[in-house]
Amino acid sequence: MHLRKITLRDFGAYRGEQSLVLATKKNKPIILIGGLNGCGKTTLLEAIQLALYGSRSQSTRGSYHKYLRDSINRSADPSVGASVTVEFSIIADSEERIYKVERKWRIEDDKVREFLQVYLNGSKNPNGMFSQGWTDHVDEILPLDVASLFFFDGEKIEALADPQRSADVIKSAVQSLLGVDLVEQLRTDLRVVQRRAEEERNSDKQASDVIDSIEAELQAAQQRVDSAKQEMASLNPQLEKAKNKLSDAQKRFEKEGGAVFERHAELTAQSKQLQKQLQEVEQELRTAIAGGPLPLLLVKDLLSTVREHAQREHTATQAAEVLDALEKRDQWLVELLEKAVPATAASDIARELESDRDRRNQDALSPRQLNLPHDMLVQLSSLDQSLAGSWTAAKKLVKRANDLSAERDTVDELLASATSGKKDRGTAATAITELMESRDEALLEVGTLEALIAKAAEAQEEATTRRAELQITRDRAKRENAKKERTSNELQRLEDYTERARDTLARYAAGLIAESIDKLEVAVLESLRQLMRKSGLIRDLNIDTDKYTLNLIGNDGEPLDRARLSAGERQLLAVSLLWGVARVAGNELPSVIDTPLGRLDSYHREHLVERYFPHANDQVLLLSTDEEIDEQLYNRLKKSIAHTYTLVHDDAALTTTVHKGYFWTTGVPNVA
Repeated sequence: MHLRKITLRDFGAYRGEQSLVLATKKNKPIILIGGLNGCGKTTLLEAIQLALYGSRSQSTRGSYHKYLRDSINRSADPSVGASVTVEFSIIADSEERIYKVERKWRIEDDKVREFLQVYLNGSKNPNGMFSQGWTDHVDEILPLDVASLFFFDGEKIEALADPQRSADVIKSAVQSLLGVDLVEQLRTDLRVVQRRAEEERNSDKQASDVIDSIEAELQAAQQRVDSAKQEMASLNPQLEKAKNKLSDAQKRFEKEGGAVFERHAELTAQSKQLQKQLQEVEQELRTAIAGGPLPLLLVKDLLSTVREHAQREHTATQAAEVLDALEKRDQWLVELLEKAVPATAASDIARELESDRDRRNQDALSPRQLNLPHDMLVQLSSLDQSLAGSWTAAKKLVKRANDLSAERDTVDELLASATSGKKDRGTAATAITELMESRDEALLEVGTLEALIAKAAEAQEEATTRRAELQITRDRAKRENAKKERTSNELQRLEDYTERARDTLARYAAGLIAESIDKLEVAVLESLRQLMRKSGLIRDLNIDTDKYTLNLIGNDGEPLDRARLSAGERQLLAVSLLWGVARVAGNELPSVIDTPLGRLDSYHREHLVERYFPHANDQVLLLSTDEEIDEQLYNRLKKSIAHTYTLVHDDAALTTTVHKGYFWTTGVPNVA
């Protein structure tokens, strides 16, 4: 990974847009960035980590959104916000790939809205796949815990003087940079494979349990089939015996005249029923004749005479009622005609009208012998209709009575025939009754046995059907289980091979750790000897493979307590540890070092400037004050510097700007 450029817009103390080109040159790996305390050197280091890792960066401890809100320059518009952009390149599949990571944020509705866009190989359009999955992708390029080994400041270097902190760095270096964590992850993944294989084999055992359950149910169904067969085999002889008994009882019953007896009882009941029906019909006839108008048919001629009288009296009444009206109408009509037609014609019409009135007068003068009501004709008409209906109903009843009488006579004749020749009727009836009871008992027994056999047959059919279904289910389950058993064997082999692989990986990891620690011990010791002024103070060092603690061996061969080292020597030990890690890792990663020379004397500073910074890595971002890298040290370092920048802070505006050059070479007055 090679940093190419960093751009800050209204981030922290940096007002407006400020950019630093970070590309290095051959044999010039250092980018020297100078600035007084409070000018924004640490902010620059934070900006790189923020652009790459966002909320996971070590600079954003606490509330991430509060950090972003506070990082917007106080003179900037919060609704426009701020941004940090880092451009870097990597070699992927033997080709250079250039990334531009832009992280920006602004305040909307009093909330922080953050945006991340990733551009690839100079494209003007963001790459959606990398932008959405950047968190995972950046960990493939430079994992966060690895980055912490290459992005550090003076405070971290001092903290590494603590044995526990240095142990954490060593462990992180061994686990992350040297690939041990990949081995452990692979062992973990293999364990997951083992658990899945074990779960699948357990599911195979469950399949066997299912088959056993089916077999048990199948056995129960077979038992029900056998039980039904046995019951039927037991009932069939009983049924045959009961049928023989019934046949014998039926024969004796018929021999003793039982059929005739039954026929006699049947005919007797039928005769009684017909007699009852006949009586009901006769009663209905009597009711209809006595209680209805039907008897009037006996005086049919008289009714005709009454109807004639009623008609004459009705005519007389009508004539009497209209004579006066007709006379007035005729007089008016004659007067009208005399004016309209000849006198002769009018006279003829008058005579005709008078003749009509005379006839009507004769009708009106007819004697009223019966003096009948005026609606008598209506009543007589209604009576005719009632008589017609009653007569039709009566004829039907008579016919029904005749039919019933004839049928009763036929039954009585059959009954007389059935009882002829039987002298002692009572004794015969008693014997036949006993035979009938015997026959009914045999019939009941046969019916009961047939019902039991039918029930057993139904149970056998149900059990047989269920047995067939279970056999199909069992066979299918066995086929599936056979497949699973083959799979189970394969899973067992997989578990065995996986366990062997995990053991192999464990041995490999242990060997890799031991080998890596051996290399790290050599690299750290070599780095320490190059940096320390007292070359004879530390003869050797070793790293504990379990606790990853760094142990020093003094010139006398005895363990050397770190407390015996000065603050500067402990700082050099920390730098040596980081330098050794970078050497052993062999990764082409940039080193970003902030204020590294705080507690070192001039001799040790010269060692770092001449022996460490130019060789720390292929790209070294060195953030320093004018006192740490002064003019003398700058001149010694100059041949290894690719770019120099100075961070100039305006105390009045509280803003920082980036200028090319380093303090004395910027042309900016009063920067030191």
